[in-house]
Amino acid sequence: MRHALITAGAKGLGRKVTEKLLEKGYSVTVNYRTYDRAVKDFQDQYKHLDDRLQFIQGDVTDKTNLIQLVDKTMERFGRIDFLINNAGPYIFERKNLIDYEEAEWYEMIEGNLNSVFHLLKKTLPIMRKQHFGRIITYGFQGADAAQGWIHRSGFSAAKVGLVSLTKTIALEEASYGITANMVCPGNILGDMKEASISDARSMTGMNHTPIGRSATGEDIARTITFLCENDSDMITGSIIDVTGGENVINRFR
Repeated sequence: MRHALITAGAKGLGRKVTEKLLEKGYSVTVNYRTYDRAVKDFQDQYKHLDDRLQFIQGDVTDKTNLIQLVDKTMERFGRIDFLINNAGPYIFERKNLIDYEEAEWYEMIEGNLNSVFHLLKKTLPIMRKQHFGRIITYGFQGADAAQGWIHRSGFSAAKVGLVSLTKTIALEEASYGITANMVCPGNILGDMKEASISDARSMTGMNHTPIGRSATGEDIARTITFLCENDSDMITGSIIDVTGGENVINRFR
C-alpha cells in the first residue's frame, strides 16, 4: 500500500487532498499545526480508517518537528511514497515589502521553502531505497515565470525559489523513480477549499473564473492524485496552474 505524508492535511485544501488519497486506497499521515474542532471532526469522521490514517501535530517552520514527523511516519508505516507539501504560511494583509516585519519575512521563507528542504532531506533517501517517490509542492499562478506579485513579496519570493528547487529535484532524482511537480491553485476561498466540483457547479454567484465556476479543493486533489499515480512518471519538473483561467495575481492591479 502506498503511503502519503501531507503537511497541513486536516482542513482546507489539505483536507480535500487527504480525503482523495484515502478514497484511492492509500494510507496517509496527516500533519497539523493546531488541534482544533476541524481536526477533531476529521479524525472522528475517518475513525473507521484508523489502520491507514494517523495524525501528527507539528509546526512546519520548526525543523525538529519536521524530523519527528518523518520518523514517526516511518515507525508506523515503514515507507513514504508521496510527500505533499501542502502547508505554507501566508500573510493575508495586503502590504508592501517595506511594511513587513522581519519575523513575517522569515516565516514566509521558513514555512514555504526551508520546510520543503528539511522534508526532502529526510524523505529522499527513503524514496531512493524504494525506487519510487512522488513529491508535490504548491506555488501560485505563473510562479515559474518569477512574476512579481504586489503585496505578496515574502510569499512569492519563497514560492519562486521553490519552483527552482522542485525542478532541480525532478532532474536529480529521476533515475531513482522519483518525480517532483508543483501545483498552483487559483483563487480558492473559504468553504470552497473543502468543496467538491459538483458543489461549485450548483452554486450561483460564484462564477468568477472564465470557465464559469469557482475553483475548489477537489480540483487540487484530483490534480495531485493524478500526479501520484504510477503511470504519471513522465510528468516531472512541471509547474501546473489550476486556476480556471483566472488572472489571480493581477486582479488588484
